[in-house]
Amino acid sequence: MDMLSIPVVNMTPILPEIFLSVLAMALLLINVFAPSGGQKSYLAYISFIGIVATAVLVGSGWGNHIESFNGSVVLDNFATFFKITFLVAAGLTVLISDKYMEREGCNHGELYPLILFAVVGMMLMASGTDLMTIFLGLEVMSITLYVLAGFNRANKKSNEAGLKYFLLGAFSTGFMLYGMALIYGATGTTRLYKIAEIVGQMTQPSSNVLLLAGMLLTMTGFAFKIAAAPFHMWTPDVYEGAPTPMTAFMSAGPKAAGFAALLRIFLVALPTMQVEWSQVLWVMAVLTMTVGNITALRQDNIKRVLAYSSIAHAGYALVGFAAGNGTGIAGILFYMLSYAFMNIGAFAIIILVAKKGESNGNVMDFAGLASKRPILAVVMTIFLFSLAGMPPTAGFIGKFYLFSGAVQQGYIWLAVIGVLNSAASVYYYLRIMVYMYMKEPTEEFEWVQVTAPVALALVISVAGSLIPGIVPSVILEYAQMAIKLL
Repeated sequence: MDMLSIPVVNMTPILPEIFLSVLAMALLLINVFAPSGGQKSYLAYISFIGIVATAVLVGSGWGNHIESFNGSVVLDNFATFFKITFLVAAGLTVLISDKYMEREGCNHGELYPLILFAVVGMMLMASGTDLMTIFLGLEVMSITLYVLAGFNRANKKSNEAGLKYFLLGAFSTGFMLYGMALIYGATGTTRLYKIAEIVGQMTQPSSNVLLLAGMLLTMTGFAFKIAAAPFHMWTPDVYEGAPTPMTAFMSAGPKAAGFAALLRIFLVALPTMQVEWSQVLWVMAVLTMTVGNITALRQDNIKRVLAYSSIAHAGYALVGFAAGNGTGIAGILFYMLSYAFMNIGAFAIIILVAKKGESNGNVMDFAGLASKRPILAVVMTIFLFSLAGMPPTAGFIGKFYLFSGAVQQGYIWLAVIGVLNSAASVYYYLRIMVYMYMKEPTEEFEWVQVTAPVALALVISVAGSLIPGIVPSVILEYAQMAIKLL
C-alpha cells in the first residue's frame, strides 16, 4: 500500500497573516473571559503592539521573492510595501479608536479583532497571485468592514451605513466574481502568470469577447471597492454614518488594498491588453476626480467633505494607473501610503473636535479652533495642505509623480485635468481653514482632550505627511523597488 505523501508548503509568505489571525482570535478569547462592562483600552494596546510586531515581521521579508501554495501566494517587495501601508492604517486607527468608542458607548471588545481580520484580508489581496486567493482576501476584508461600518448599534445612521455597504458591496462582488469566472473561461486558469502566458499567445486578445467582458466586469467590481465613479454612490452615506475611526480606516486601508489587487491583476495577468484597459481607466479617472471634487464643494458635513475628497483621491491614483508606466505605478504606491497618514490624521482631529453623537459635525463647527486649540489647528492645516497637494507635503510629491507618469505616457490632457481638479479641491480644504482661523469661535472646545494614544497618532501622521514631501526618496525608492518584478 502506497504511503500518502503530504506536500511540503512554505508558510513564509503568509506568516504575517497567520500571526495577525492568531492575535485576533486571542483578543476575542481575552474579551470573553474579561470582566463585562470594564474598560477595553488594554485590547487597543495589545492590538497596537501586535501591529507593530507584524510590521517588523513584514519588513524582514523585504528583498525576497518566495512563491507558495502552488503559486497562489507570493512574498515580494510589492506585497511587502502594501502590507506596511495596511498596517500603518490599522495602527493609526487603533490609536484613535479607544476614547471615541468609549465616548459613543460602543467600545465593544470585538472591535480590534475585526480590524485585524480586515488587515489579514487586505494582505491576502496584496500577496495573491491567483484570482481565487485575491477574491478570498477581498471577502475577508469586506465582511469585517460591513460590521465595522454598522458597529455603533445604537445609532441609526451607523446601522444604515452598515446595511448600505453590505448590499452594494455584495452587488459589486457579484460583478467581480462573474468577471473572474469569464477570465477563467477564456484562459482555463486562475493563476495570474498562467493567464498572462495564455493571453500573450493570442493573436488579438481584445477580440476575445469572453476575456474582454471578464476584464471589464472585474474592473467594475474593484471600482466599487475603491469608490471610483460612477460606482461611488455608497461612499458619502457610509462614511458619514460609520463611526469616525472606522471611516478613517475604510478611506485608507481598503482603498490601498483595492489598488494592490488591481495592479497585480492588470499588470501581471493582462499586460498585453494595456491599450484596452488604460482607455477605460482614462475615462474613469476623469469622472472620479471631477465628480468627487465638484460634489465636495457643496458639502457642509465635514465627513461628507472628506468622503467626496476620498473619491477624488481615488481618481488621482487612477491617473497613474491609466499611465501604466514605472513613474505612475510607483506614484500610486507612494500616494497610498502618504494618503493613509494625512487622511487618518485629519479624521483624528475630527474625532477630537466632535461631541458625543457627533452633533457638531459640520465645517462651521470648526470656527475659532485656532484661537482655542492652536496646536490642533496647525496640525489639521498640515493634513489639509497635504490632501490639497500643496508643497512641501507628501500629497504634492504623490500627485507630481502620478501626473508625471501620465505626461510620460503621452496622456497630456489627463494630467491637465488632474491638475485642474487638484486646484479646484483647494477651495473646500481652504474653507475649513477659513473657519478655523478667520471666524469667531462659537464654542470653547473645553471637551477636547488629547490622550496619549491620539497624540502619538497625530505625531506619526504629521511626520508621514511632511517627511516624504521634504525628502521623497525616503519612500519613493522603496516604491520603485516594489514594482520592478511586476
